[in-house]
Amino acid sequence: MSSKTLAADKFIVDYLHPLFGAKNDSEMFSQMVWISFLYTLSVIFTMYILPAPYGRYSSSKFGFLIPGKFAWMTQECPALIVPVILLLTTSATCWHSTANKILLLGFIIHYVQRAFIFPLSMSNPMKSSPFLVYISALSFCLFNGFMQGHYLLNYHQYDDKWTASPQFITGIIIFYTGMAINVQSDQLLIHLRKPGETGYKIPTGGLFDYITGANFFGEIVEWTGFAIASCSPPATIFAFFSAAYLGMRAWHHHNYYLSKFEDYPRTRKIIIPFLF
Repeated sequence: MSSKTLAADKFIVDYLHPLFGAKNDSEMFSQMVWISFLYTLSVIFTMYILPAPYGRYSSSKFGFLIPGKFAWMTQECPALIVPVILLLTTSATCWHSTANKILLLGFIIHYVQRAFIFPLSMSNPMKSSPFLVYISALSFCLFNGFMQGHYLLNYHQYDDKWTASPQFITGIIIFYTGMAINVQSDQLLIHLRKPGETGYKIPTGGLFDYITGANFFGEIVEWTGFAIASCSPPATIFAFFSAAYLGMRAWHHHNYYLSKFEDYPRTRKIIIPFLF
């Protein structure tokens, strides 16, 4: 084990444990899950009153505006970068497990898609993001990237039998099914407008024929699968946050389309096909 690795592990013990009022990783993860839970409740309450102020709802009332693509890429990439840094600078004692590798690589693949492939595939500019919203998103990705990465790299090592378990196999299938839905839905939105075209149109195709938030639904399915495959508190609370936040986002989008387009299909549900 290198001195660099020892220093990184020591940093977590000497600085991050006390930051969360914890004596060890177990107590730290417990605190982080509770923080995530309370944050999720605050998001539900806040978004019940008003939509998250970015994208079509962007407002300078929440700080100066940051260029859209720059804001999106730099706020999302900590969730990708932090696990990679942990892999390279900590002992990563759980990295020997196949299940740990599959789970963490799935997490990283998602954020490669979200942080880079998605924004760079857009020909039209993204809406600017208010500074406070940007900082909030960046902080969450930093926090969650560390929580998921450290749990899978240094805390819980799955045994060799876990990859053959029904929970793991089912969860991984659900995860990549959700990713496929999310990517397809994003591409439908990206190509909804021609280069240089502005304004909003009614999305069609794929699950957009059934629900308003097809892209959000795909991501919710992803993290539900991730939680099933890992059966871990950090993954479960992240799935809960995703369902709450993206579900509220879909609700606001649904109301927006209904108010803006008289011909918006009234049979479309908000976030769950045929149900809600």
